[in-house]
Amino acid sequence: MRRSHYVWGIGMVAVLLAVAGAFSGCGDHERAALRADERPAEPVDSSIQEFLRAKIPSGPGGTVAAAHDGGLVHCRGFGFADRELRIPARCDTVYDVMSMTKQFTAAAIVKLEMQGRLRVSDPISEYLGPVPADKRGITLHHLLTHTSGLDDEQGGDDYEPVSRDGMLKVALRSKLQSAPGSEFHYSNLGFSVLAAIVEKVSGVGYERYLATNLFAPAGMTRTGYVLPRWKRDDIAVEYDEHGRSQGRPNEHPWASDGPYWYLRGNGGVLSTPRDMFLWHRALEGTGVLSDGAKRKMFKPHVYVGERDGLKAYYGYGWGVVHARDRWLVEHDGGNDWSFGEFARFPDQRVMVFWISNQAYSEGRWNLDEQNVELTFGIESRARD
Repeated sequence: MRRSHYVWGIGMVAVLLAVAGAFSGCGDHERAALRADERPAEPVDSSIQEFLRAKIPSGPGGTVAAAHDGGLVHCRGFGFADRELRIPARCDTVYDVMSMTKQFTAAAIVKLEMQGRLRVSDPISEYLGPVPADKRGITLHHLLTHTSGLDDEQGGDDYEPVSRDGMLKVALRSKLQSAPGSEFHYSNLGFSVLAAIVEKVSGVGYERYLATNLFAPAGMTRTGYVLPRWKRDDIAVEYDEHGRSQGRPNEHPWASDGPYWYLRGNGGVLSTPRDMFLWHRALEGTGVLSDGAKRKMFKPHVYVGERDGLKAYYGYGWGVVHARDRWLVEHDGGNDWSFGEFARFPDQRVMVFWISNQAYSEGRWNLDEQNVELTFGIESRARD
């Protein structure tokens, strides 16, 4: 299984929060189950809810969360997290956040810089030892901005049992797509290399570093690979576009401490919508990352492209987009059976997070029009 690459980089600049395109095949009985599952512990904004009812066609399962001014104003599931057991999707359902994982890897790197243990301008050879001549110019900044030239096609399947050192050997011997720093080429492999550097510099496992330095200070107890010890029924089952079960994300081939290294660091982190809200709230303050570290992460370092008036750039593990007179920082995640999006409007202090446990088929919905309408529709209602 190969994950989709970052949608801004393939000309789909408008693909933000593709809820309408992500859900297909759910019947009225699932909508009834959704209504029956309303609970006081899950905040529901009536304006957002009515907007979603009108915009989201019938589909399997997922959750939409929205926050404004530091508060979670809406966090509600729809459909089923597990169709067979008829477990409703909820605010605390555990999902694979896929390539949204990259923001955690980027945050780990800038956190290590805050701690004086590395600099983003450092060449990778400082942490990986001797590297081939064509890769001596690659810096951590290049990996963070997808300008290293590393080619994902040189790697393997997400679930191929490759070790950290095995992944690094493949990355270092691969042929570059372009000279370091010269072009944007979205690279999952590059973020796996960053995860390896996190381990080498910190002296602890990648997930352990995230848990101790990012998640715990943010209050996130239900985010990670294996450390949270979720109950099985808390984790959403994933379905392909034909509705066939693909099992839960941690039921695919994994090592004992998380995904193998073609996925680790670039994807595969499990989290809940409520924990993603806590991450957003941490990013609004300085308890986890300093203002200087966040400026580096959210700076539009590399121009990606423009479509329909939306100009897209890439920061460190985040897309940075200027659209409809607003700046937003965002990242999507997608694979063969799930899709999701995390978007923050810093000036409006709004967060929108949605995720689906079934893949969308691009040809079945007008994604460009629906996604932008949905994104800004939720954003505008969250701050009203």
